[in-house]
Amino acid sequence: MNFRALPLLAIFLLIIGVPFAMRPADTSRGDRPGVPRLIIITPHVTQITNEFGRAFEEWHQRVYGSDVTVDWRGPLGTSEIIKLLQSQYNAAVRRGDIAPDGSCEVGTVDYDIMFGGGSFDHGRLKRGDGVTASVTNADGTQTLRNVPMSVPAGFEQSRLDEWYGENRIGSGQLYDPDQFWLGTALSGFGIVYNREIMAALGLPEPRSFEALANPRLQAMVALADPRQSGSITTAFDAILSNYGWEKGWRLLRETTANARYFTNSSTKPPIDISHGEGAIGLAIDFYGRGQAQAIALPGQRPEDVRVGYVDPEGTASIDADPVSILRGGPSPEIARRFVEFTLSLEGQALWNFRRRGPGSPVVDGVTLGPRQYELRRMPIRRVLYEKYADAMVDKVEPYRIASSVRPAGWRDAIGVMMGAFAIDNAMQQRAAWRALVEARADSNFPPSVLREMEAAFYAWPRTTLADGSLVEFTPENFRAIRESWRGAGRQRRAEIAYGTFFREQYDRVLRLYAEAKAP
Repeated sequence: MNFRALPLLAIFLLIIGVPFAMRPADTSRGDRPGVPRLIIITPHVTQITNEFGRAFEEWHQRVYGSDVTVDWRGPLGTSEIIKLLQSQYNAAVRRGDIAPDGSCEVGTVDYDIMFGGGSFDHGRLKRGDGVTASVTNADGTQTLRNVPMSVPAGFEQSRLDEWYGENRIGSGQLYDPDQFWLGTALSGFGIVYNREIMAALGLPEPRSFEALANPRLQAMVALADPRQSGSITTAFDAILSNYGWEKGWRLLRETTANARYFTNSSTKPPIDISHGEGAIGLAIDFYGRGQAQAIALPGQRPEDVRVGYVDPEGTASIDADPVSILRGGPSPEIARRFVEFTLSLEGQALWNFRRRGPGSPVVDGVTLGPRQYELRRMPIRRVLYEKYADAMVDKVEPYRIASSVRPAGWRDAIGVMMGAFAIDNAMQQRAAWRALVEARADSNFPPSVLREMEAAFYAWPRTTLADGSLVEFTPENFRAIRESWRGAGRQRRAEIAYGTFFREQYDRVLRLYAEAKAP
């Protein structure tokens, strides 16, 4: 087999696969000639699109007295959606269909709404990241200006106050103050685990991220590669920010030393953990709860299902999951109505209410809750937790458990350093960790050698800056270190040097252990 041809094959499959991925998904009532269409691009799974599509069509008929059809495009990953939108907007700018100030005709782009993803990515839509237009200055020179891909929703502040109250959860916002994006649900980043395996190991159900570093979980922690997964990077970033530089990095070192694998898919750990291919891992809340839902027996309570999920109280990163109205979409007014629907009680109840049945809440003659799928997502409106907690599947209080600690600004270090000390040196790290754990458990092991082993295992490499100086890996030096990675090939050269350093340290741990245990 010609393995050098594989990258070309992957590119070919991506090119031919995107059109299939972006074809219209099944709508709740099918495409109806003459009925206005709302085109939504989304990373959300089919269960979400089915419930929201059907419910919005019914709500629109009842509230506005007319039919509408929802045309879903996806699901795609958020990064892929951003790239696709960037391509469309840049093409429209080059054609002159979008002016440098963002003005354009209705129908300039193919999509009305981006529904789902994190606040970071919807912030990119607002900023127009990767979409630029040339502007002529008064002196005749040219400058590039970013063109926002989204537009303000334009609701009265009184509506926002009704929906959200205070614009705050933990250290984050629920909506963009300029209304370029509005949160519709909340996403947590926490721990997914197998109750049966944890019990067999004699370990309690996890309540903090420190549970991941328990030495009894060696080769049993399922993790995604932060270089491939933005969501897992967010979880690691929350750990660093909440625990601080020293303790946070130590926790990440020990957690990765327990890793069973590092996958490029953040959906894999919950699935594998449910099958017993791992005891515990990190996941987005709806991946963890969704997998629990998938394997639950009829009538089984969430707390009795084999798979559990928890957002560690006080350290969990809880982020808004927004909707954005796209600039130049075909149906801007219907798009605005869709946003209105997602924030109504009827729309919010779809996220975490039990399926409709006897005892379901009824408001203004409308029964609240999904018809077919329990989505296991956290609604964003506080009133649902205050008045309708009994109707929810998951008894979670996001506004109470969300971390109030703001990101410390160390996110860029995670992929680089974790790649070097863990992913690219996985076997050496696990072997060194095993030796260190055994040495700690041996009451006869020489304390001085143990201290040397610990110093080597937790050591950090120094970084050469642009001026040739060597600096330690500290929070005070991190900004300068990050700058040293910028430029062609610099980060890669640093990664190679770091990888070599960690490998040598792990070898030293193993050598010290072997010498101390030798007869």
